[in-house]
Amino acid sequence: MITEIQARKALPKEKPYMLRDDRGLYLRVDPAGRKYWILRYWENKKEHQLSLGAYPEISLKDARIKRDEIQTARAKGENPTLKSVRKLQIFSEVANEWLNVRMKDKSQGYIKTVIYRLNKYILPAIGNLALKDITSGHILYICRNIEDLGHDETARRVKVIIGQVFRFSIAAGYTDSDPTGALLGALKPRQNIHFPTFTNPSEIAFLMKAVKAYPYTILRSAMLFSIYTAARPGEIRKAEWSEIKGDTWEIPPEKMKMRRKHVIPLSSQVKAILAELRPLTGKSKWIFPSPRDNTHCLSDNGVRIALRSIGFTKEQIVPHGFRAMFSTIANEHGFNRDVIERQLSHVEINSVRGAYNHAEYMPERIKLMQWWADYLDNL
Repeated sequence: MITEIQARKALPKEKPYMLRDDRGLYLRVDPAGRKYWILRYWENKKEHQLSLGAYPEISLKDARIKRDEIQTARAKGENPTLKSVRKLQIFSEVANEWLNVRMKDKSQGYIKTVIYRLNKYILPAIGNLALKDITSGHILYICRNIEDLGHDETARRVKVIIGQVFRFSIAAGYTDSDPTGALLGALKPRQNIHFPTFTNPSEIAFLMKAVKAYPYTILRSAMLFSIYTAARPGEIRKAEWSEIKGDTWEIPPEKMKMRRKHVIPLSSQVKAILAELRPLTGKSKWIFPSPRDNTHCLSDNGVRIALRSIGFTKEQIVPHGFRAMFSTIANEHGFNRDVIERQLSHVEINSVRGAYNHAEYMPERIKLMQWWADYLDNL
């Protein structure tokens, strides 16, 4: 029998493994460190596995109680697991459990997108099918229909969601295969996305003059903040006053695309923007609150609409293009590519090295961000 401490401290290995408790109860640990209670039992000389829930949501004590209830009922000739097993084999039910277990640490925006794709594309097609009846052909049909609408990236994301549900099912003991694995190379290849931007110094100078002349303080500040920091648009509009720590802006992991804390050095120009904004928005949680209600952050269309109202078209510049502008100019001026990529919080090839030191290259990044702001102002 295992102890609560053993369950809590069980470390992942290269392959999934199970720790035996008693009377058919096991704790399954997958390579990602996720843990599930599994009840193994035999019926008609055939082994069955039933998931009793994820650990630590289901404690060792609770798992034993569930096991005893099922084993006692079976000893009386009853089979109380059939309904449960049948329910868990239906894709929609497993997808719901996957959402409850796996999405807890994700942002609300990401969860909303996943649920939308499930409800619009996936569940109407395979939601009522048993896992064992879903083939790679079913999934390819769903994705090809989405591609036919011109939404190639959405098709790839839908395939990823279905694959995640199936891999969750395998870890939980509901099924033993993932049909998305057979679709490698079946969808249209991803095209590199190039966001419209300015790289000519005279164009950048015109952009800076136009933005600085914009009459509405909060939106003008949001645009300048975006240009000077080269942060992602979502990170900008959701920036909070509590995240400003002296000379840095510390974005918590849950707001970052890769779920890693990101620190942005603040140039003197950015600190001046914050000083101007403090009397206007300092009482709000958000640095850039919505003009309609300061309890909400600026909408995701705020900066884009401001650019359009100035006269810039979507073919010329988009908010995400500020990052491309920064990267292009910094690279052209000979800055270390690793420093630039780190400042943009891009994924590193050596993800382990990148995960443990969010402040890597900080002295160089401080110099880079002040140089960038001075470069823009000197044009």
